[in-house]
Amino acid sequence: MHELGTIYYVMNTVEKLAQENSLTQIGSITLEVGEVSGIVPEYLTDFWLYARKKTELFKETELKIETLHAVTFCQNCEQTYDTVPQGKTCPYCGSGSTFLITGNEYNIKEIEAC
Repeated sequence: MHELGTIYYVMNTVEKLAQENSLTQIGSITLEVGEVSGIVPEYLTDFWLYARKKTELFKETELKIETLHAVTFCQNCEQTYDTVPQGKTCPYCGSGSTFLITGNEYNIKEIEAC
């Protein structure tokens, strides 16, 4: 369950930014989570509700999660396609010479200060 570690990483990062900018409360944090990142958004939400209670800065902070669509590129036919329904095999030419372009990452997209 790396979601708890992810939540603490986000909290530490935002806490440092809050200190640098003299913020005392955060209204919301928006995370972008890749469709094939291995992170389960529901677990993030559950862990967030647990962890945010431990500090005044995040006590009322809302966690918003946006899913980043997974897209794969085929090196043979130079087409892109949706990763989840197709996997590593290109649906256009049948090649396995593919690589993931997006969908494996997670980012802090936005921090709303109060």
